[in-house]
Amino acid sequence: MRVLRNLWNDKLGMTALLVAAATQLAGICAPWLAPHDPLAVNMKLRYASPSWSHWLGNDQLGRCLLSRLLYGIRPSVLWVMLALIVSVAIGALVGFAAGFFRGWVDAALMRICDVMLAFPGYVMTLAIVGMLGPGLDNILIAFAAMKWPWFARVIRTSVLQYSDSDYIKFARLSGSGPLRIIRKHLFPVAFADVAVLSSSSLGSMILQVSGLSFLGLGIQAPHAEWGMMLSEASEVMFTRPEPMLAPGLAVIVVVSAFNFLADTLQTALDPKLISSGKKQRQREVEAVAYEYTRG
Repeated sequence: MRVLRNLWNDKLGMTALLVAAATQLAGICAPWLAPHDPLAVNMKLRYASPSWSHWLGNDQLGRCLLSRLLYGIRPSVLWVMLALIVSVAIGALVGFAAGFFRGWVDAALMRICDVMLAFPGYVMTLAIVGMLGPGLDNILIAFAAMKWPWFARVIRTSVLQYSDSDYIKFARLSGSGPLRIIRKHLFPVAFADVAVLSSSSLGSMILQVSGLSFLGLGIQAPHAEWGMMLSEASEVMFTRPEPMLAPGLAVIVVVSAFNFLADTLQTALDPKLISSGKKQRQREVEAVAYEYTRG
């Protein structure tokens, strides 16, 4: 309730949350919201201007741009979010294990993370897609394989900060097992950092999926995806720029919404973050998020 109250008081954050939620809902309900079949070809409507029956006009094959835009939410946002959830789950297992058990477990797991982080994330994603072949599923596999070390690092940092607290020591003395301590005491304190990093990294992953699809490495025709729609429209961008506007604006708005939401969550989950003695932890999380978006 406190988080929702803080979000409600931040107009920009609340707007970003509504845009992100509405986008995901539109993607889920695309079969009912789309006015036409996104794959239906009608060469009579090739590059047709917006009309009452086709609000955003038609593409080079006469397909409805609005319908393709709605169906494009699924690979561009929803499936990317699934890959993010898998990455967070793997990173959480590694981060909690390393921060709680420490010793050789921490050393071994962090060395694995160091090896994974030694390679530029975007380059490794391209390499994995190059080995597995073009396709959205291979991009999502590459994301899940390359993104989890960032979450493991952030979660480990949060766990190390609180694992020596008095209430954690009391829980151990009272006979609570590792899983119970992690679930009841350590997961809540790490949730804030994970939520902030997840929101910001989701925007980065959407951009990467759109970029790879623009290059022809993502979802393949005739299925709809925002990056592929931009690629198809780029051939006539100087004579007919209209088909590029809808997917281009969709990418900008959705990515901006998740980035603004990440900034708002950072304050909503910990409103005393700026003025308290946690400034150092904030800088560490922001540094990891910055390096993540670069990778």
